[in-house]
Amino acid sequence: MEQPAANRPIRGILFMLLTGLCFVAVTALVKFMGDRIPPQQASFLRYLLGLVFLIPMLKPMLREHVPLRDHGLLVVRGLVHAVGVMTWFYAMTQIPLAEVTAMNYLAPIYVTIGAALFLGETLALRRIMAIVAALIGALIILRPGFRDISPGHIAMLVTGLSFGASYLLAKVLSGRMSPAFVVSALSVWVTLALAPFALAVWVPPTWHEIGILFAVACFATAGHYTMTLAFASAPVTVTQPVTFLQLLWATLLGTLVFGEALDGWVIAGGGLIMAAVMFITWREAVLKRRAITPPTPATKV
Repeated sequence: MEQPAANRPIRGILFMLLTGLCFVAVTALVKFMGDRIPPQQASFLRYLLGLVFLIPMLKPMLREHVPLRDHGLLVVRGLVHAVGVMTWFYAMTQIPLAEVTAMNYLAPIYVTIGAALFLGETLALRRIMAIVAALIGALIILRPGFRDISPGHIAMLVTGLSFGASYLLAKVLSGRMSPAFVVSALSVWVTLALAPFALAVWVPPTWHEIGILFAVACFATAGHYTMTLAFASAPVTVTQPVTFLQLLWATLLGTLVFGEALDGWVIAGGGLIMAAVMFITWREAVLKRRAITPPTPATKV
């Protein structure tokens, strides 16, 4: 007899493994494309091309009744997320893949802090200690005073904050409308928010570059889909540790394909951040409360 959906750990782990590979592919493709196309334009084209995947959602979106105040929150979320997307695309062309991946683990930590500040979530001592550990992990990666902190590192810090804020707004909105509508509206508003920034720096793209960005949209969409299947198959506490493999894939890809130096400090710092995220996720499951801290892939584009 088939196991219940929430009780199939192997299936959940395999889907989360595919999720990680999809998001690493996104990062690698953007890095492969280079910086000839400005990040504002590249991120706009990624979302514009990705709108094709919303076609099946058009009728349900038009039927959804959304109060006027919530439309305002959807717009704000789109603007905030757009900032994160632009800085993320910029960082991917400036710093090694491993550093982009490791610093992206900070987004769930920002969500935990934001939930305490704005949503009334309680921060127990253990969660505070986990947050401190994650911030120490970030310092290990950046090593201020021991090496120069590049604009790419600053961009990734902004990316984490933006994606964290976007996730918190999604948490508020998901209680008022269908999750599918929240996701679809994000794609629409991010595309609109990115448009003026892209037009301001527009460079005529080649068909080769358009093809790469469409592949980015495909892998990003596939990653979110397999992530949903992973969550439906097994508890987050089972699938979350698998996300750490993204750092391994990114490190190997950066070293073998892009010739990036292997940095043990980045692995150590990223591991500490990921351990903190997993601890907070585990504590939420043990206490059986409404999860606030998202799994790492949930904050990605």
